[in-house]
Amino acid sequence: MKFISWNVNGLRACVTKGFLDFFKEVDADIFCLQETKLQEGQIDLELEGYHQYWNYAQKKGYSGTAIFTKIEPISSTYGIGIEEHDNEGRVITLEFEDFYFVTVYTPNSQSELKRLEYRMKWEDDFREYLLKLDSKKPVIMCGDLNVAHKEIDLKNSKTNRKNAGFTDEERGKFTDFLASGFIDTYRFFNPDKTDIYSWWSYRFKAREKNAGWRIDYFCASKKIEDRLISADIHTEILGSDHCPVELVIK
Repeated sequence: MKFISWNVNGLRACVTKGFLDFFKEVDADIFCLQETKLQEGQIDLELEGYHQYWNYAQKKGYSGTAIFTKIEPISSTYGIGIEEHDNEGRVITLEFEDFYFVTVYTPNSQSELKRLEYRMKWEDDFREYLLKLDSKKPVIMCGDLNVAHKEIDLKNSKTNRKNAGFTDEERGKFTDFLASGFIDTYRFFNPDKTDIYSWWSYRFKAREKNAGWRIDYFCASKKIEDRLISADIHTEILGSDHCPVELVIK
């Protein structure tokens, strides 16, 4: 099975920049989006052979997630069941026969870290949510996690040490999450690979210079480690300030 996750930073704009060409070419079994920036009825995507699941933020033009899947799930849920976290359209969970599939758009700590305290609460609550699922059946989770875990995961680690996405606090929460029984699948297959990123600022010609961050992930329960086949980052795909990430399992 092939899975794709992509923060499209506004789906309507991305559709004008080749989204559907990549969608058809990659032919994923499950294809996830973050930062759709849509309300219901603002786009009509004809994706033959796919079931569509959308979670919209209450605030217009903000956040939002979607999953398109060839396999119809047993059930679908939106959010994590905690009101303070569930009005920004950040999480969709699909239950399949032998795993849960979750896509997430993790809150950004923002400039001057004004949302860091909230982010820490989110991290604990989201991890607890995933662990509850994992106690029933294995979990595959993907999305924009808004954190570069190690120095290898961004171009300029020294100058970004106290910036949103590379604070000790955010990195520590991701370490805790992995320690609770999950695998960062890209690093599982590419433990030492450098200069491969999934997000570049639109400023300072960052993408041209490959001054990027790896903040988009596929993570999987350790229980299904033996089913992992490959993980990839499609740095060649334009259309957003993020590029798509991929996981293939048996």
